[in-house]
Amino acid sequence: MSPSLTLQPIGFIRSSKQVKFQARHQPSEADPEASVLELLPGCGYELAVRDLEGFSLIWLVWWFHRNSNWRPLVLPPRGPAQRRGVFATRSPYRPNPLGLTPVPLLGVEGLRLRLGPCDLVDGTPVFDIKPYIPAYDAFPDVRAGWHDEVEAALQAPPQFVVVLSPLAERQAAWLRERWSIDFLPRMIELLARDPYPHRSRRIRRRGGLRWEIGCGAWRAFFVVEGQTVNVLTLDAAYPPRFLNDPKLEDIPDRDAQLAFLAEWPGQS
Repeated sequence: MSPSLTLQPIGFIRSSKQVKFQARHQPSEADPEASVLELLPGCGYELAVRDLEGFSLIWLVWWFHRNSNWRPLVLPPRGPAQRRGVFATRSPYRPNPLGLTPVPLLGVEGLRLRLGPCDLVDGTPVFDIKPYIPAYDAFPDVRAGWHDEVEAALQAPPQFVVVLSPLAERQAAWLRERWSIDFLPRMIELLARDPYPHRSRRIRRRGGLRWEIGCGAWRAFFVVEGQTVNVLTLDAAYPPRFLNDPKLEDIPDRDAQLAFLAEWPGQS
C-alpha cells in the first residue's frame, strides 16, 4: 500500500467566523447562524447533491487547515488539566487533522449548500458529505468515557455574573451595528464559567486588579469583584503598526479595528 494518499477538497466553507475564538467546540442550534458550503464547479457535484435536500442533517468530513503538527497527548479545552490520548479527544492536533461534524442542512442551491450552526471557520476545506441517518448515527445511551464526567460538571450553573460597563455596551453596539461583529456571547460564556487564566482561554493579568481576555481579533478588559465580572472596555487586538502594514494580509477585521481605534483611541 502507498505510504501516502492524495485528497482533493470538494468545496470550502464560507462563514462569518474568521478566527478560532468564534467557533464553539460544539455549536448550539439555538444560536442564529448561517454558513455556506461552496462546492467546486466543473466536477459534476450538481448531480452528486441530488436527493440531499430531504435530510435535516449532514456529516461534513473536513481538514484542520490551520494546524501543522500533531501531539499524541493533548489537553482538552474542557475538564481538569489532564493530558489525554489524542484519539480519545476531538483535538485538532491529530496525525491526519481530519474533522467530522454534523451540520443542519437548510437548503441546496446548485453548488451552494446553506448550513445551520457549525464549528468551522471561513475557508475550511471539505472532503466529503454524508447524510445523517438517525437510526444508524445516533447512540444517545452509550458511554462517553472521561467526557461523561466533564459534561456532568458543566451542567452546573455558571459561577460568575458578567456585567458590561456603559462604555463596553456602547462599543459592543457600535461593532454590531456598524460591522456586524459580535463576540460578546462567546466571551460572556467563558467569563461566566471562570474568568481566570486557563489553557483554553486567552486571559492574562494586565496590572493591578485588571484582566484581559483575547477574543480573536478583539479583546476586553475586566475586573473581578467577588462573583461578578465587570467588563470595563473593549479594544482591538492588533496594534496600529500591524493594522497599517500592507504586508500583513491575513489580519481579521482589519478595517473594523482601524475604525474602532479611531473612534476610541487609547482605550487600552
